[in-house]
Amino acid sequence: MSDLTKLTIAEARDKLRKREVTAVELAEAAVAAIDGADALNAYAAKTPEIAMERAQAADARLQAGDAPAMCGIPVGIKDLFCTKGVQSQAASKILDGFTPEYESTVSRNLQDAGAVMLGKLNMDEFAMGSSNEHSVYGPVVNPWRRQGSDVRLTPGGSSGGSAAAVAADLCLAATGTDTGGSIRQPAAFTGTVGLKPTYGRCSRWGIVAFASSLDQAGPMTKTVRDAAIMLGAMAGHDPKDSTSADFPVPDFEAALTGDIRGKTVGLPKEYRLEGMPEEIERLWAEGAEMLRDAGAKVVDISLPHTKYALPAYYVIAPAEASSNLARYDGVRYGFRAALEKGDGITEMYERTRAQGFGHEVQRRVMIGTYVLSAGFYDAYYNRARKVRTLIKRDFDTVFDQGIDAILTPSTPSAAFGLGEVSDDDPVQMYLNDVFTVTVNLAGLPGISVPTGLDTQGLPLGLQLIGRPWGEDDLLNTAYALERAAQFVSKPGKWW
Repeated sequence: MSDLTKLTIAEARDKLRKREVTAVELAEAAVAAIDGADALNAYAAKTPEIAMERAQAADARLQAGDAPAMCGIPVGIKDLFCTKGVQSQAASKILDGFTPEYESTVSRNLQDAGAVMLGKLNMDEFAMGSSNEHSVYGPVVNPWRRQGSDVRLTPGGSSGGSAAAVAADLCLAATGTDTGGSIRQPAAFTGTVGLKPTYGRCSRWGIVAFASSLDQAGPMTKTVRDAAIMLGAMAGHDPKDSTSADFPVPDFEAALTGDIRGKTVGLPKEYRLEGMPEEIERLWAEGAEMLRDAGAKVVDISLPHTKYALPAYYVIAPAEASSNLARYDGVRYGFRAALEKGDGITEMYERTRAQGFGHEVQRRVMIGTYVLSAGFYDAYYNRARKVRTLIKRDFDTVFDQGIDAILTPSTPSAAFGLGEVSDDDPVQMYLNDVFTVTVNLAGLPGISVPTGLDTQGLPLGLQLIGRPWGEDDLLNTAYALERAAQFVSKPGKWW
């Protein structure tokens, strides 16, 4: 039974349709795997009753022949997605006890497609972090370990629980969200596939907001094919989200031919950072060679405003966060601090927010409030918005010149140890996003594909960036890269 959790979505779908396995059996295997993996701390809330109920309903649909591709597939839902009747805390104390009476559009789409929710996945508080150490539930532990070491490693952030759960076979796939790399960086750290779609492809309705102009939901899976299948179920126009695009959702899986002959892939010279580890540089070169061997033309390109992306991102994202998080005040729902005699509403706000928000969230709220303040709005926020426009124009220019996809590293390193990057030096942690934030600033689709191991046996990923609304083409290029890389490594089970 335990081997059932090792299946991909595509394999499980085929077995379900051939009646070789039932959705209930899949769900039971996943629930058992989750119960035996508390050491990873990937799940913030387990929902076995919901899983069994939905698995039974999926079996009925399969029996009736009315079964979409995701029907009966056990999935984990990131704690940022509101789920009706199930705690949705965004890994924050300030949302303690919050149980929504509604379902996010993405999780509703998956439910309508017959997917089986196993529980809510741990994450960085309000999706702010690159290591999953900023969570009221405690850090998630990466199922991978360095050779000969039992040091606990980060699974990346903010979708660390999602990445760890997929890598450790605690679900067949998971939802993630990506504001500056929070799907792609954890995917690279755990040897999984993480897809951030074009901004507007998946509805943001019912997802706890971090930075509204950057946030985007996407699938975290074991293979590129699984990402294509799951995105098809997650995506679609939603009138409840004003930024949701009214575009048809193509059959992403049907696009996976692996034929990229005639395609042109760009290598941006600005991503060759000073001090970049040699193994990342080598992996990038090997990835380019794999695409070349598959028939693509690989050329050097320039994205000249890349060096301004990280500072622009860390002005825009905190600014939007400070605005979005103003609603958490202890009045209507969630945590409220104990008040002292004589305290008024102002003291209640102050105590609640001081005790309810973690240090990283407090830091970003203060940065955001500062850059939006009257004396600094033009100097910081407006200037960052102008830089964002230039970054978007860089991508438009290279796509107009015939580039079909852009290949870069996903991260500047493999997974690092929990606690190895000091909380006293946030910039060092923010540098983990150096290859990913440009994609969010420009609203483009990006995918991380596992392509190799470092010298310590840890997974490394490469990122492909595609044209707006070109997820089908991007997934096909990623599929060609995946087939060439033949990455099949899994973490050894120690938990």
